[in-house]
Amino acid sequence: MVQRLRELADSADIRVNGFLSLDRSAALAASLQSAGTNRDSLARIVPTLAMELLRAGQSEAALDRFSQVALVLSNSPGATNQDLAYQMRLGQAVSALRLGEQENCIANHTAVSCLFPLRPEAFHTLPRGSRLALEPLNRLLALNPDDLRARWLLNLAHMTLGEWPDKVPEPWRIGPAAFASEASFPEFPDIAGPVGLATTDLGGGTAIEDFDNDGLLDVFVTSWGRRDPAHYYRNRGDGTFADQSVAAGLEGLWGGLNLITGDYNNDGFTDVFILRGAWLGRAGRLPNSLLRNNGNGTFSDVTEEAGLLSFHPTQAGVWFDYDGDGWLDLFIGNETQPQDPRDRHPCELFYNNRDGTFTECAADSGVASIGWFKAAAAGDYDDDGRPDLFLSTRTAGNYLLRNGGPADPSMPDGRRWKFIDATGAAGLGSPAYSFPSWFFDFDQDGRLDIFVSGYRIRDVGDIVADYLGKPSQGERAHLYRNRGDGTFADVSGDAGLSRVLHAMGSNFGDLDNDGYPDLYLGTGDPDIITVVPNRLFWNEAGKRFRDVTTAAHMGHLQKGHACAFGDLDNDGDQDVFMNMGGAYSGDIYPDVCFQNPGNATNRWLSLKLEGRVSNRSAIGARIKVTVETPRGPRDVFRWVNTGGSFGANPLRAEIGLGDATRIVAAEVFWPTTGKTQPLTGLEPNRRYRVVEGEAAPQPLALAPVRFDLSRPMFHPKPAASP
Repeated sequence: MVQRLRELADSADIRVNGFLSLDRSAALAASLQSAGTNRDSLARIVPTLAMELLRAGQSEAALDRFSQVALVLSNSPGATNQDLAYQMRLGQAVSALRLGEQENCIANHTAVSCLFPLRPEAFHTLPRGSRLALEPLNRLLALNPDDLRARWLLNLAHMTLGEWPDKVPEPWRIGPAAFASEASFPEFPDIAGPVGLATTDLGGGTAIEDFDNDGLLDVFVTSWGRRDPAHYYRNRGDGTFADQSVAAGLEGLWGGLNLITGDYNNDGFTDVFILRGAWLGRAGRLPNSLLRNNGNGTFSDVTEEAGLLSFHPTQAGVWFDYDGDGWLDLFIGNETQPQDPRDRHPCELFYNNRDGTFTECAADSGVASIGWFKAAAAGDYDDDGRPDLFLSTRTAGNYLLRNGGPADPSMPDGRRWKFIDATGAAGLGSPAYSFPSWFFDFDQDGRLDIFVSGYRIRDVGDIVADYLGKPSQGERAHLYRNRGDGTFADVSGDAGLSRVLHAMGSNFGDLDNDGYPDLYLGTGDPDIITVVPNRLFWNEAGKRFRDVTTAAHMGHLQKGHACAFGDLDNDGDQDVFMNMGGAYSGDIYPDVCFQNPGNATNRWLSLKLEGRVSNRSAIGARIKVTVETPRGPRDVFRWVNTGGSFGANPLRAEIGLGDATRIVAAEVFWPTTGKTQPLTGLEPNRRYRVVEGEAAPQPLALAPVRFDLSRPMFHPKPAASP
């Protein structure tokens, strides 16, 4: 695999891969030199070169080029020239702002850099970038006062200079009220630098998991650049993480926009599947990687020997045991882009042969769908004991594929199973343009609901318009409540989530241990200008989600990719790790890790489930905990999975119990046997190991980890090459 990835990186073609901006800008510079003084060539090449320089991270050179073209065009007659001049001025402003980010937020990165709204300690000490942005932004708004892109950037520029909101001209001011939190919430500090998790790279995948079974949660990170290494950070237990990537055998396993985790061979160690090629179309014919966890701190790429080698662009996949044989199968949602419909990439379903190998059977099973799939989630929405699939797409609505069970006894093993399109019957087609999605029980009624975020905007102005309560062409998020009869009700509006969120890497977890899952959404897209706060939504008792981004100080302005919730310090509450960075060569940024400050009132329970007849990871198992509270008994439900579709939570269940005074009863429904196993003797604020079929849970004594935030900022080396 290492050799294969190296050859693919070396042969990458800038004509079909539009994200290789360093290479593309170099080629354009050579073309510009060859053009000499040819005016038509200069007019054609220079604006494109300026944009590629910006995307490549060469912000100062981009600023010079944009300024050069804007000056020439401003003095040239004709509407076309004036329109292009307008875009060049916008390019000037974005280049200047990006220059300011590079000189301040990256080169002099701190724990509060780029956290919106900026605090004084995050103001730019080197102000030239933001100062240079003010003049073109003011000119743009003088020409077009309704340009919300320029208005947003003007407010950001003044904010970085410590002049927001007072020094923003009143007609274009966006005041703090537009971003005010809708409820109180504690502040979550970014501790990635002191603990050694602030890798500077492009967007990629993330997993929090106890890969070495020592009771401490580790972190696995990828970056999608063609030569970007994977990182395995082992939790030392002393408040720091050690980069064990080379020792773990990950050297040369480049790239990957997402990753998913599960114990595919039932050996008790969680394995990793890296997905590659998303967004790239024909340039995305890259292999995925199955990394077998060897149980000794190393991983082995066994993709080919396992029968999983294929070459399709993807970032969407999910482990699930669709046939209930106790072994995890693998679904991959591949990408066929509508602008190139002849480049077809059907989805894949790999049946686990129970011997370390897989057999592809998507067509036989009815899931070889064609589309631009961005997310795949598995869950038993109809409570028939069989996990179903929910798929989001970029352009054609969503798919709910009901697991119909074995339909053809003459077919071998997993091929006899059929999935049935239940989208229309369930009422789940919208939104047409979507990205992250998942099954979860947001209202704690014991049934799996669905969240799916919209993913289409005309430009960043659509997001700003939504903040301001103005009409927007952006696609809105949808929350579907499971009615319990095979259909779903769209409750997005009542639940406070019918918003233009434009989310990418996102996930859910219970940050305040009240028993209801909260959402953290990474925002953005490849466009350099789409710099908006990531969003945190607190679940108010399963009734409504409240935006608490500014209260928690988690509104990171950089691109938010894969996200995971997990109790990294073993103190009983979930922390949040997010992979930061964009898509183009120069759009890098340090990853972040938000530490949960804790909740003095609410209690918790942690269960590490181990299947024996069911799959060892216990994926698909359902936990029910009944607790006594001051208001009477209450049930709390959790399903064992990795959470959202772009980022993987630990498979160890971390369950908030609210203000429980005691645990009355608990049980686990195991997916293969269909048996319900009662759990006795459980106490709040404790951890237990639960083995399928064993009567008594085993206490797990795990010492809390103290993160020393007085340590200096430590940034692992950035990727060797984009």
